[in-house]
Order: sequence, then C-alpha cells, then structure tokens
Amino acid sequence: MAYRNYPEPSILHMPLRELERLQAVHRFLHLQINKEVEINNIVKLAAEICGTPTALVTLLDDQTQYIRFKFGFDKDETSQKDAFCSHTIQQPELMIVPDALMDPRFVDNPLVTSDPNIRFYAGAPLTTQDGHSLGSLCVIDQKPKELTEIQKSMLTILSKQVIQTLEFQMSIQILKEQFITAKNAEIKLRSFFESSNSCHLLFGKNMEVMAYNQTANTFFNKYFGISLSEGMCIKAYLHELHRESFLENFEYALSGKAVKSEKELAYADKTIYWYMTYEPAFAENSEVIGVSFNASDITERIKQEQLVIMQNKSLKEIAFIHSHELRRPVSSIMALMEIIKEEDYYTADKMELVMLDKAVEELDTKIREIVSFTS
Repeated sequence: MAYRNYPEPSILHMPLRELERLQAVHRFLHLQINKEVEINNIVKLAAEICGTPTALVTLLDDQTQYIRFKFGFDKDETSQKDAFCSHTIQQPELMIVPDALMDPRFVDNPLVTSDPNIRFYAGAPLTTQDGHSLGSLCVIDQKPKELTEIQKSMLTILSKQVIQTLEFQMSIQILKEQFITAKNAEIKLRSFFESSNSCHLLFGKNMEVMAYNQTANTFFNKYFGISLSEGMCIKAYLHELHRESFLENFEYALSGKAVKSEKELAYADKTIYWYMTYEPAFAENSEVIGVSFNASDITERIKQEQLVIMQNKSLKEIAFIHSHELRRPVSSIMALMEIIKEEDYYTADKMELVMLDKAVEELDTKIREIVSFTS
C-alpha cells in the first residue's frame, strides 16, 4: 500500500485517553505494512464467511475514517462523523445493524441514503493490547441481513487476527528503528573512538580487554610486539614502573570513582609523558562492569612548559645580574649627591642638582622593579 501523509489530530479540549488512542491510530496509519496480502485475504474471508459483498479494515481519527484494506469497495476514506465504525470502537464487542433504515442512529446517514447505500453492517473493533480501539473489521451489505452465531464468532476472531498482524508489523518497525538508531550511535562512537590520537581501552573487572581503538593497538604492537584482541589480559604487558600505580587506580575505578594521573615512562626508543584517566564503566542497571582507560601522550606539552620555565629562569638570572651591576654605580652617584648637598662642594645651579637628583631616583626605581621581578 502506498505511503500517505495523514493530518495530526487536534489536542485541544481532548481527554487524555482519546489523545492516546489517536496517537496510536496515527502510528498505525504511518506503518509500512509488509503483510498486505495476508490482511487482504482476511478481509476477503470475512466477506465470504458473512455472505456480504463488502468487507473493510478501517482506522479512525478525530476527523476521518481511513479505509486501509477493502474488498468490494471503492472509497479510501469517509467522514468520521458518518462512519458506522465510530460507534463500533465505543464498545468491546461486535456491533450489528441489521437494517440501517430502521435504526435512528443511521436513518439519515449519507452512507445509507446515498452511495454505498448501506443497509446491513457488522463490525468488530480492532483493539490493541493496551486497550485502544483503533478501528474495525466490518462487513456491509445493501440489503438487510442477520448473522449466525458462527458468523459472529468468526468475524470477531478475524478482527483479532488483523490487529495482531498489525501490532506484529509495528513491533518489527520499532525494532528496525531501534536497530538503526543503535547502529548509527555505534558508528558515531566508533568514529570518535578511532579518530583520537589517545589510547582508549575498555577493560572488564579482571583486566580483560573488551574494546580498544587502533591507536592503542598500534602502540602495543610497536612496544610489546603484540596485537590487542578481545578477551586478552593486559596485566602481563604493564610497564614495570607503572604496574603498581595502574593496579591501584584500576581498583579505585572499579569502586565507582574516576582517577586521573600523570606519569613519565621510558620505552625502547623514547620517553613518553602520559596523562591517564581511569573511569568506571557502567551497565544499564548502573552496575560497574569494568574500567574505561584513556592514555594521552602529553610529552610535547610538558617539553614546552619546561622550556618556558627555563626561559623565565634565564630572564630572571639576567635581570638579577644587570640589576646588581647597575646598583653599584647608582649607589655611588647617590652618595656623592648627598655629600654635595651637605658640604656645598659644588656651586652648580640649584635646578641642575634637582634634575640630577630626580634622574638618579628614576634609575633607582627601575632597578628596584628589576629586583622585584627576580624575587
């Protein structure tokens, strides 16, 4: 059956139970059904058993009766207010109208007074497992009619078969959607996992490898001559200078707490400064099932930090030397200035002495600033 767009129900002033029913109706209206042949056969069988020229499977929202499967009928939908099935879904059992012209509910109904000229109707509600009546399996005729008890029973049984088939299809669709969602999430996670330059490993409680990325596998292959595989125990491949702290942090993470550490380790061809995190890995029920371990090579960052520290230290040493070299002549000038002021040995203009005194003070201030920088 071709996919159609169906209008969403209005939710204004609508009881919660009816809103839930309409939401269920629209889920089934948008359902991609792979069992069309089976359901069409059920509809045809209902007509044959009941001896009617027409049988339908309908779904009803707040405005429209949608005819999803049909035998001996040419309409795809009718108005909800005119639908006989609107009454059927209000009751749990089979609804029968032997002669619509004798029933005050339908005597003026346009489906009775004009095409398709319904006189006889029998409908069994299509009720989901959670109690929502979505529509009906019904049979109609253009002349008055009665059904035998066997025909009534068979129509009810066939209606249950229809809703079971539809619910099975819905379950399959939900499982497919969940699988696609999970698969996409797995692809995104794996893409992030593999794109990192850090070593990522997921361990079980006994340090068995549960998952790892390519960076980790490359590292172990290069420095330990092994390829990682699920199930292998990592304990035998721990760096001797890292074993004790790793085991301690691993147990701490298993207790449900995250740990961070930094460690410098020497290997065959290089020394690596690691930044490591140990985080508990949880199951859906919040049980700790292992440890998520991440190790990032921060050697270059540490080298840059050490270089900056050394450069600052060198600058301070230079500033210290220069400050002390300048201090000596300035101290001498300041001493002479005091003598000149006190003994009046120099007969220079007062303004010259003031300017010289000010220049010495400025130089002394600069030296003090240098000294404070080196402190």
